[in-house]
Amino acid sequence: MPRIKITAGDVSAFAELNDSETAKLIWDEVPIEASASTWGDEIYFGIPVHTGSETGAKAEVEVGDIAYWPPGNAFCIFFGPTPASSGEKPVAASPVNLVGKVEGDATVFGAVRSRAKVTIEKAE
Repeated sequence: MPRIKITAGDVSAFAELNDSETAKLIWDEVPIEASASTWGDEIYFGIPVHTGSETGAKAEVEVGDIAYWPPGNAFCIFFGPTPASSGEKPVAASPVNLVGKVEGDATVFGAVRSRAKVTIEKAE
């Protein structure tokens, strides 16, 4: 599976993309640079990918999941509960297409603030 490096503010982590159609579209657009927004323990930002929901899109995800949110054309990094959560699991605002998983501890993204510069690049 292809790997990416996500740098947000002073935080960097690697992630592995899955073999979904949305992940392939994202891979084709990398490198990507954006400005982060936060929503609870989620970072999201607009990317130049425009696609709809895939079969299997869902709102309840796991810590460390990375996803694409179709209504906002946004890349999402989940590292804990969001305002839509009723427990510890992250819940997106509406169903997302899962595109991969952060390698290691995704909670490091908790240090990232809104408007931080975010880059996604291909990893070797």
